[in-house]
Amino acid sequence: MEDSQIPEPLRQAVHQLISEVVMNCQEVLRYTEPDIARDWKRMTLIRATDASDTMDTAAMLIAAYCQRTGMALETLASYLQTRQQRSRAAGPRDADRHEVAGMLGKPRPADDDQDAQMWFSVGQGYAGDGLMSEPDEQRLFTEACLHGLRARLCDDVDALDGYLPPHVAELARKIAGVLEVPQPATA
Repeated sequence: MEDSQIPEPLRQAVHQLISEVVMNCQEVLRYTEPDIARDWKRMTLIRATDASDTMDTAAMLIAAYCQRTGMALETLASYLQTRQQRSRAAGPRDADRHEVAGMLGKPRPADDDQDAQMWFSVGQGYAGDGLMSEPDEQRLFTEACLHGLRARLCDDVDALDGYLPPHVAELARKIAGVLEVPQPATA
């Protein structure tokens, strides 16, 4: 019979790892802000890869548990979506370069490759007058939640005004205001 609940130690480990991921994601956003961005290339890449590696750790802990409890390797590979995995060590792909070209308004790829054209168009969606140029409410709320959570956890809500656009700082301040300082769980 399959376990109906995640074991408590594994649940706690996953929660801890996800908290680390959220903090790293907030730092990625933080280092994209103009007032703090002096070292943005290094810090956004470091924090983004830290978040990715930590999510991989969480996935592998869950996978190890599933394997230990008898999950078939084919099922495990399917759940881990191993076919879509790619290594950062390989560096940026052509698709990544085409997407950046579209973002920066560079010339379209010369070849008629549909894949290249599609990624170029995706990049254009992020450009100044593209489909994603106006921040949507969900994205603003997500950013404000990450910043507000970090500010509350670090007990530094006033720092929000130092590096965020005013409308994001205001929402992050409201979010931080309603969050209680986390208390250790009691047994």
